[in-house]
Amino acid sequence: MAFAKFMAGSVGRGARIIAGLILVALGLLVIKDTAGIIIAVIGVVPILAGVFNFCLIAPLINAPFSGKAASNR
Repeated sequence: MAFAKFMAGSVGRGARIIAGLILVALGLLVIKDTAGIIIAVIGVVPILAGVFNFCLIAPLINAPFSGKAASNR
C-alpha cells in the first residue's frame, strides 16, 4: 500500500511522467525505426498515467487503480 500512496503523490506522478518522456525520446531519437516508434508509443502510457493520476500496476498489488483513492487510504 505504501507503493500506491507513493505513486499517487506528486513525486510518483512526476516519476511516471519523466519515465514516459525518457521512453518517448529514446524511441524517437535513439532507436528510430519501427522498434523506436513502438517504444515511443509505450512511453505515452506512463505519461498519461501521471497526468491523469492512475497506476496500472496497482490492481496487481491489491491497491486502488485511482491515485485519488490511493491517497485517501
